[in-house]
Amino acid sequence: MGFVRVAQNPQYSIVIPAFNESARILATLEAVVACVRQRGWDAEVLVVNDGSTDGTSRLVLEFARTALEVRLLENPGNRGKGYSVRSGLLEASGGVVMFTDADMSAPIEEAEQLFAAIGRGADIAIGSRWLERGRQTHRQPLYRQVFGRCFNAVTRSVMGLNFADTQCGFKAFTREAAQTVFPLQTIERWGFDPEILFIALKCGFKVVEVPVSWAHDERTRMSYLNDGVKMLEEIAAIRWNALRGRYSKRTEPIHRATLEKR
Repeated sequence: MGFVRVAQNPQYSIVIPAFNESARILATLEAVVACVRQRGWDAEVLVVNDGSTDGTSRLVLEFARTALEVRLLENPGNRGKGYSVRSGLLEASGGVVMFTDADMSAPIEEAEQLFAAIGRGADIAIGSRWLERGRQTHRQPLYRQVFGRCFNAVTRSVMGLNFADTQCGFKAFTREAAQTVFPLQTIERWGFDPEILFIALKCGFKVVEVPVSWAHDERTRMSYLNDGVKMLEEIAAIRWNALRGRYSKRTEPIHRATLEKR
């Protein structure tokens, strides 16, 4: 693939949380790096290994030898997707930082839609599978769709999150928004998305929902029974944290930085 020099402070950072992803991490990195180079993005790619036991780290390190855009971060054991995303985004150097799932359910090319929304003044741009349903090229099984809509209804009524899709693993943040929101995050596993959106709105950040193309991957590890119950418990924990003032520790005025055009 050749070597590409990466700026010390790139315009974009792309974070990929990974747990036992040896079967698809190389294809994912090839797609991401190819897109970065084809689009001319000034970007770094951070893979956060969440205690994998299947050789994921080795594969990423081998790939990074010929792709200088790629870095590997190691979690202290298996901590969860929320922990991995937080770790990666706080470590990232970009002026705009984003995360995407390792299964590439949303093609990395769709990141341009998120970057464009931030360029138009949003602090946070979140991908949505439901704003334009026709963009779903491979839909979830019916039972997953039903759970997702029920969970969304709960987040709307309990947390005031008026978004069509809080759970899509495709979100971008200005550096300032990420550095403000993620230090306040407490949920480390699947239920972290509603928490970071709740914190963002509480801090006064502008959150924009963006329709993206998306294809369901049957290899998802999420259990909609066990993990679903846990996520509902975490929503209750978020409300309790809010009542205790857990999210009010750093509610400072927002000063949007002007990103350098490259």
